[in-house]
Amino acid sequence: MILTASGFFVFLLCMPAVQGQNGWGATYSSTQICAVKGSTVEISCSYKYPSTINHQVNTVQKTFWFTQKKDGELVDLTTASEYSGRVEDLCENNRCTLRIKNLTESDSAEYRFRLKTNKDAYTASPGVTLSVTDPDLLVIGKTIVHQSNSKAELQCHSRCLLPHDPSYIWYKNGQNIRGETFSHSVYFHSADSFSCALKGHENFPSPSQCVDGQTCNRVIHTDRSICAFKGSSVDISCIYSSYESITDGFWFSPERYHQGQNSSQPEDLSEDSQYRGRVQILETERGRSTLRISDLRDSDSAQYLFKFKTPSFEWRSDLPGTTLTVTALQVQVITSTVHQAYTYAELKCRSSCSPAGVSYVWFKNNKKIIKEERPLYKDQFYPGDIISCALQGHENYSSPLIYALKFPVVSVSPSDEIMEGSSVTLTCSSDANPAANYTWYKTDGNQKLHPLAKERQLVFSSILVSDSGEYNCTAENELGKRTSDMISVDVKYSPKPPSVSASPSAEIEEGSSVTLTCSSDANPAADYTWYKENQTLFQGAEGSYHVTSISSEDSGIYYCKSRNQFGEINSTSLFVDVLYAPKPPSVSVSPSAEIEEGSSVTLTCSSDANPAANYTWYKEDEDSPKASGQIFTITDFRAEHSGSYSCGAKNKIGRQNSTFHQIVVTGAWTSRAAGITTAVVLAVILLSIFLLIRKKKSAKRSSEPGEPHSKQDLNQQLFRSQAYTLSYCRSKTELQSPPEELLYASVQFSKNQSDPLSSNIEDSVVYAEVQFNSAAPRSQMSATEDSTALYSTINKTRTQHESAAHHFY
Repeated sequence: MILTASGFFVFLLCMPAVQGQNGWGATYSSTQICAVKGSTVEISCSYKYPSTINHQVNTVQKTFWFTQKKDGELVDLTTASEYSGRVEDLCENNRCTLRIKNLTESDSAEYRFRLKTNKDAYTASPGVTLSVTDPDLLVIGKTIVHQSNSKAELQCHSRCLLPHDPSYIWYKNGQNIRGETFSHSVYFHSADSFSCALKGHENFPSPSQCVDGQTCNRVIHTDRSICAFKGSSVDISCIYSSYESITDGFWFSPERYHQGQNSSQPEDLSEDSQYRGRVQILETERGRSTLRISDLRDSDSAQYLFKFKTPSFEWRSDLPGTTLTVTALQVQVITSTVHQAYTYAELKCRSSCSPAGVSYVWFKNNKKIIKEERPLYKDQFYPGDIISCALQGHENYSSPLIYALKFPVVSVSPSDEIMEGSSVTLTCSSDANPAANYTWYKTDGNQKLHPLAKERQLVFSSILVSDSGEYNCTAENELGKRTSDMISVDVKYSPKPPSVSASPSAEIEEGSSVTLTCSSDANPAADYTWYKENQTLFQGAEGSYHVTSISSEDSGIYYCKSRNQFGEINSTSLFVDVLYAPKPPSVSVSPSAEIEEGSSVTLTCSSDANPAANYTWYKEDEDSPKASGQIFTITDFRAEHSGSYSCGAKNKIGRQNSTFHQIVVTGAWTSRAAGITTAVVLAVILLSIFLLIRKKKSAKRSSEPGEPHSKQDLNQQLFRSQAYTLSYCRSKTELQSPPEELLYASVQFSKNQSDPLSSNIEDSVVYAEVQFNSAAPRSQMSATEDSTALYSTINKTRTQHESAAHHFY
């Protein structure tokens, strides 16, 4: 055995191999190993096995170490609770090593190696016997110095081989004294006791020994540690002695001592309220004291020590006392096979300490199973079954219940609406003991994804829209595996920026059907509103706006708004450009007044069209176009340019032509002819007026004896005279005026009392005023009028009794 600073490692020479049948074999490091309390030991074994059996492959499935208790029970060290956290099984290349840490006296046992393949199992027997012991204190010799003092040479050694040059700790009358070597020389009195321990393992000192005689001051606790079941009773004993008469002795607990109000003096447990009615001090023989604690509780787990007093001495010890561990029974699943409807399992009733010679009681669904009194129990367990165990006679202190797994339930927090970006927690719960292990899954359609987490809770610190979906969890322990129902996670969010489109997406022609579509991702679904340049067009759950026959007025900028209860957002702008054929063109002429020969004339054609129109100019009675472009300019306008002009507007949608526009030129000869004509017309009119007046005067004389001529006859005569005059003027104008010229004349008659000519005419015109207007263009005349027509208007002002107006054309 080799001892290191961190503990004891035992390696002994290998014994001859333990041979089995059919090629089996194993070789232990040694059959006997000794180790000191608190140390670490390694037990090694190499093995061999046949690779085939009956021409079939034989492979290793499991290797493990076990020990056999005094009651014959085989204990797998990897599953035994008393070895939990202290055992390692290291296997590599057909060699396995069992490492046990923090050795206690209860670890003293025989350890065997077991091999299991797919065909057979083999145990290397006999095994390795491990002995765990304390260091021993030996008094080598003593020298008498004088009557009251003696000097002794003390040595600390162990039955097990100790490492080279270890360090030690020495105690005198329970108190720590200086000294670190295995040999210690000390002066002593007959009442003194001594003890030693290996440094680093102070909890495992040697028993106190008297150097001289057996009546020195000392306390030896019978057990270093005791394990007891909850609800049971335990006896903790010690042996004590003193060179003087003992006046007082009691048990105390350092844990309670440090928690007490009087920290300078430990409290007698028999007077402690926590132990009241549960503690007895038994003195069955001289020098032996027993502390009995009944109805054990978890809080009773502590260290207990005994102290005494004499008239001149009080035992105060740095040495450890007895450590009590109160444990409860637990049901452990040894093996299990999960079926669809049930689980077949082997259970064990165990605790951190397993006293020998006790009987067990098993309960299933709160009913006692009479036939089972062993710590092992095999049965079929269905979901919801409840199992527990207890010690016989202590049924009130049964183990915690274990459950065959119930179907897990999934809950969501928060339970109301889940908003994007919020924190969400999914919790999987299953009533299970042993505690269940949980796994979360998310299902996408019929495809199950990989596990998301192996925790009871699935936490989304800031949940995303993509986290929406169906979730479930599985709960699994040694008694089975169950799957929860699906739960839906629906993440709500305000509308995302909408996308807008027009159909058709190509060119939109006037009169066609157009649909504008607004689409926005939102939960719950958004309502939509369409706008044209801030004017609301449509609002509803559908995002489409339909125009059955679009017009040019529908061109413009459109956008939509998507909205739900969590927010709203506008789309980007969409420009709708409606294409249409040219509207009927309009023609303008510059200058718009008289056009003189040789001047510049500009004709402009305008038409509303999309896309913009191309223009072509035409002259009436000519086949070829005169020009192209919106503006047509004639820089030197002459008589031959006169005529009717029109323009045509055309784009890829269609074309339109304007009406013909008449353009004429005005020269110097035209002005002279207009003057001559005016003078002739004036003379004719004056002559006609004179003749009419004279004729009327003659008619009055001839009618004096009888009735005067009627006013109607007079008017008819005047009308014939004016018609004749106008006919003469018209013939003269046709000879002197160019075609296309119009002459306007207005004749007005006003009554004048001072005129001698008119004073003798009843109700007649006194004087005439003739006004002539210059000719107007032909295009401004009615289509039924002659281009040289003379227009006259004669206004006659009557007396106070009547008036009349005549118009001639």
